[in-house]
Amino acid sequence: MYTAAVIVFGVGATYASVPLYRMFCAATGFAGTPQVGMGRFEADRLVPVEDARRIKVHFNAEKSDALPWTFKPQQKFVSVLPGETSLAFYKAKNNSNEDIIGIATYNVTPDRIAPYFGKVECFCFEEQKLLAGEEVDMPLLFFIDKDVLDDPACRNLDDVVLSYTFFKAKRNSKGHLEPDAPEDVVQASQGFAGYEMAPKVEDRPKPTSESS
Repeated sequence: MYTAAVIVFGVGATYASVPLYRMFCAATGFAGTPQVGMGRFEADRLVPVEDARRIKVHFNAEKSDALPWTFKPQQKFVSVLPGETSLAFYKAKNNSNEDIIGIATYNVTPDRIAPYFGKVECFCFEEQKLLAGEEVDMPLLFFIDKDVLDDPACRNLDDVVLSYTFFKAKRNSKGHLEPDAPEDVVQASQGFAGYEMAPKVEDRPKPTSESS
């Protein structure tokens, strides 16, 4: 019975390791994963630190060659104060003659800013269906947590790059939508290239309304 219990525990731990790893990344900013949710959206946290130095957030847009869309940021960058919420937009257009569902991944560089980069609202990891020829604006509401000012590693950080990559969507074995691309390509788009325990796309937990 003890042996059976150990085996069951080991199998369960193995099955849960990838989702737990993804949660760890979202909670700590590991591998450039911007933090979401985490109870960090209280009003007293979203107050600009007026005497702080502004941080320039640059926006990058990539897409899979298999996706016949145009995808680009509507601004090259914005300069924000720690604690200040900022709104940015991306634009996507379906250049094909058929309706297509796309799905986007993201990451932020340098890695050390990830624990402080919070997204209140965005379009990542959610199904985005564009009708044939349709063009849409995609909003992104984000902030850089004011705790960044207490981190010596971020003391001289002036520039941040937020990258989104759009893929054509497909359904995996669990019926969930995921990027239709090789696993290594998807992992690289999330900043996980080179990390052996990078989670597979189909094991990524579905985002809640708070962590979208």
